[in-house]
Amino acid sequence: MDEIIISGLTVFAHHGVLPHETELGQRFVIDVIVGVDTKQAAATDALAHTLDYGRLSAEIAATATATPVQLIETLAENIAALVLTDAHAHRVTVTVTKPSAPLSVLADHVAVRIVRP
Repeated sequence: MDEIIISGLTVFAHHGVLPHETELGQRFVIDVIVGVDTKQAAATDALAHTLDYGRLSAEIAATATATPVQLIETLAENIAALVLTDAHAHRVTVTVTKPSAPLSVLADHVAVRIVRP
């Protein structure tokens, strides 16, 4: 299985459990790895035979900023469901990173990674 990778897609959204997260918003970083078969696209050099990562990137950003959720697990699941609506997508790995997660200890960030067939 080949892969198309969208890495470091950054959005500003209002997800979180705490009131200040939903009121003020914060940055989220999204990485998506989509399992695809690129043989026909490579042979024909036609975008119609593969996943359009430009369109998909815009759709992921729109999904990630549309409706606030409490958990980044939910956000990752919503993005995975979106990706899998594309007929070229056979599998998806979604990582949602929350660089400014409210923690009581020092950490670079927190993230959730899900894999969906």
